[in-house]
Parts: sequence; structure tokens; C-alpha cells
Amino acid sequence: MTFRTLSPLRRSLALALGLAATLGLASHGAHAQAFPTKPVRIITPFPVGGGPDGVARIVAEKLGRIWSQPVVVENRPGGNGFIAIDAFKRGAKDGHDLIVLDNVHLAAYPSLFKKLPYDVAKDFDTLLPLFKTHFFFTVGTGSKYKTVGDIVADAKARPGKLNYGSWSVGNPVHLGSELFESATGTQMEHVIFKETTQLYTSVATGDIDFALGSAATAGPLYRAGKLRLLAFAGPQRSAEFPDVPTVAEAGGPKDFAVTGWNAIAVPPGLPAAVTDKIKRDIEQALTGPDVAEKFKTFGYEQFPTTRAQFAQFVKDESQRFGDVIRKANVSLD
Repeated sequence: MTFRTLSPLRRSLALALGLAATLGLASHGAHAQAFPTKPVRIITPFPVGGGPDGVARIVAEKLGRIWSQPVVVENRPGGNGFIAIDAFKRGAKDGHDLIVLDNVHLAAYPSLFKKLPYDVAKDFDTLLPLFKTHFFFTVGTGSKYKTVGDIVADAKARPGKLNYGSWSVGNPVHLGSELFESATGTQMEHVIFKETTQLYTSVATGDIDFALGSAATAGPLYRAGKLRLLAFAGPQRSAEFPDVPTVAEAGGPKDFAVTGWNAIAVPPGLPAAVTDKIKRDIEQALTGPDVAEKFKTFGYEQFPTTRAQFAQFVKDESQRFGDVIRKANVSLD
């Protein structure tokens, strides 16, 4: 066997490359160890007091302890979320400003608006989901509809006569209802309410035929005995509401699901060590009995996933929303 020795020049080059690799690894680790170096801001488009705000505040409190830096939640509601997004875009680009976004901002608005004040691909690096929630088909206690199949049959018998409600154009309840129309080959009327309270009160009194609602939004009237839950729009029955059938079990389309979710995003282009640290620490913050209790209150579910899996999920959601928006010819421009 013949051995070759490196020339002095090649030895120097090899040593230099090895040193560069070592320094690169050291720099990678240093980025993670140094972060954060100042207070961190979590910008949210949601108002104080709701479910998304409550989860964000628990995460902020826990991150503050993990990072030994103040982590504050800054609520910037209104303007379709654009106020919060603008604040984020003008904020720190080093990871000290985070933002909470939901499936409407990331998956629906790109199809609802011809021109958005942001670019999902260029302005956000979406790290991980905070939670997900599914919706129920809700009707008043005096409603003639006993199953989702009853709604479908009546809608087919009286095209355009049934109505459902939501609080705006393009929210998950509206788009989920449009998806239901598409899946069942029916046509119904969309009635818009200013507030969720008005919406579900109108369902309870029978002023509108039905509405999709979450445990957080429709739950209070359900617990008060003023609403009935016909079906759960999830892949299987809800652990908190085991007596409520799935949509398919209630005579509706197979595999029909309407999901809402919130996610944390950072500015794109951060060192991988920093994004990995933020993701890992937020995942840690989402554990514990306090989080479990908050999730139970609002009907939220944990949404563990890898970054690659979540990126694909967002693409799939965008495609699904885009298809139904184009078919329904819905626009917010």
C-alpha cells in the first residue's frame, strides 16, 4: 500500500479549511447562545382577551423565563391584520420581533386580494403552528335540522334559500361554509354579522339557519343550552365533545374538515441557529398544565410538526382555499 504525503501548500489549505469549518460551527453556536440580546416583541393582529391572545401571552411569559429577557405581546388589531403586519415589517430583522398569523393571513388572503401589502414567501419565515382548532355545525335548539344530512337535503330542495352566517368575508367560517357548498353541490346565502356574539345569537334564535362555530365562539351559547352541535368538522370526533358526530357520520360529505390555526413567523434570512432556537423554545413553552387548560377552554389542539411538514401544510391549505375562492368568485378588492 502506498501512502502519499501532502505538500506544505496542501497541508496549509487543509488546515485553513478545517479552521474555517470549526469557526463556522462556533459562529453558528454563538448566534444561538447570544439570542436574544434585548427584549423580544410578539406582534399579534388579535385583540386582547381572546383565545389567540391568551396563548400568545402564555408563550411570552414562558419565553421570558427561558431567555432571561422581557417578552411582550403587542396587540395591533384591525385592518385585516395589515396593521400588525406593517409593524412587523418595519420592526427588527434579527429575530427580536416575532408575529402571530393565522390561516387567513397565510393561506386565504393571497387568493382574496389581487394586491396585498405583504408577500407570504418574502416577508415571513413561518416557524411553527401554535395551535389548531376545528369547527362545529351549529343550529338553534328549535331548529328543524337534526343532522347535517338534513341541511344538505333541504339546500338541494330549495337552492339559494338556506342561509349561514359568519363575521366577515374570507374568515375560516365563511370559507369553510363555501367549501361545504362546493362539496355538497348546493347553493346558500352568506349573511355577514358585525360580531361573533350577534352571529351565534342569531343562530340560537333561528334568524339564520346554521353557522360553523368553534368551541371558543359558539361554546358559551351551547353550554347555556341555546345551541345544538350537529357535527364536528374534523377528521375524527372531538375528545372534548365525544357525543358529537363527525360531518360524515352526520350525513355530510366524507372527510370534510374546517380547520383554523395560528402560527409564529420571524423575518426571513435569520441564522439557522437562531430560528432553530426560537422554534425549540416555543415548543417548550407550549407544554405544561397551564397550556393544556387554556387549550381545553378554547377548544384548541396541539399541532406538532416539522418545519418541512408545516410548509407543505400551508401550501395545501392555500391551494384548497384558493380553489374554493375562485369557484365562489369571492374577492376583497
